[in-house]
Amino acid sequence: MTAKAQVSVSEEGETARVRLAGPWTVAAAADLDGQLKKLRLKSKRATLDLSGIDAIDTAGAWLIRQAAKTLVEGGVSVAFAGADRQASALLETVGAVDQDSNPPRKEPPSFEEMLARLGFHTAFAIREARNFLGFFGLTIETFAATALRPVRFRFTSFVFHLEAVGLNALPIVGLISFLIGVVMAYQGASQLRFFGAEIFVVDLVAISVLREIGILLTAIVVAGRSGSAFTAQIGTMKLREEVDAMRTLGLDPVEVLVLPRIAALVVALPILCFFSDILGLLGGMLMAWVNLDISPQAFITRVQDRIPIRHFWVGMTKAPVFAAMIGLVGCYQGLRVKGDAGSVGRLTTRSVVQSIFLVIVADAIFSIFFNLINI
Repeated sequence: MTAKAQVSVSEEGETARVRLAGPWTVAAAADLDGQLKKLRLKSKRATLDLSGIDAIDTAGAWLIRQAAKTLVEGGVSVAFAGADRQASALLETVGAVDQDSNPPRKEPPSFEEMLARLGFHTAFAIREARNFLGFFGLTIETFAATALRPVRFRFTSFVFHLEAVGLNALPIVGLISFLIGVVMAYQGASQLRFFGAEIFVVDLVAISVLREIGILLTAIVVAGRSGSAFTAQIGTMKLREEVDAMRTLGLDPVEVLVLPRIAALVVALPILCFFSDILGLLGGMLMAWVNLDISPQAFITRVQDRIPIRHFWVGMTKAPVFAAMIGLVGCYQGLRVKGDAGSVGRLTTRSVVQSIFLVIVADAIFSIFFNLINI
């Protein structure tokens, strides 16, 4: 009959002897764990006697290590005795793994480390800005050369990308703009109702959508949808060495890959902005009708009478600039892909973040400029 695994304790003065006997295997792990949890020692030193162990596996070795660790944390000095070669090897292996799973706590970075990190990121940002400015200049140069020889422009590629970034983006742009118009009218009405000025919801929605919200939302959606696609497409071509093959054939990658995409975006974004303005106003008009009982005819009449056309042109003026930024960043990051597929994902994410950041910065600059010239 197989002996039962057990833990017995004998204490003499300041020293305790904990005898472990029987099979210390996974089959007895539950019972042994319960016995070890009841283990209480008054002594300051303890010897774990392993001579009575008949069989041991990784589970048993782990239980012994955990018991020793608990005793040490309680202020008891622990030593092992009577372990055979197999038990000693398992205890060492489990102890090493247990130490690796509990790495030492990292100290907070020092002031010098934070300063070095700040310097590294600053230098990286300056280098990125310089390289992007160089790519912008190269694109302008290629565009000028293509304008002198229009036959070199890839019109088929332009039409393809115009459909991809323009026509195919209409549903998502329209839905977001419509819902934002609804939200703005609802929130504006809930505040203006306190002053009996519900009619000014029309002015709020119209000016906000035409000047800022319409173009800003459209640019952000296009940056996440089309700018990321540009980076992924060109980046994948770089990994397949198709860009290098173009250069070998005497083709300019900027002329073949970059110009049609940027041109399509510059043409498509004003159209998307106009569509966004219409859907945003429609959403605001619907909410004003439902929530404030302002009829669609009254809404349209007030927009025509009270909202100058310059607000519409302010938003439309931003569209080509935002489009050029998004296209340049997307293509630039795509041409920087190298190494492996992880580079595509990393630079695609960076493309979206940089595009949105530049769009918001440019929108702030436009707002300040138009305010200074009273537009």
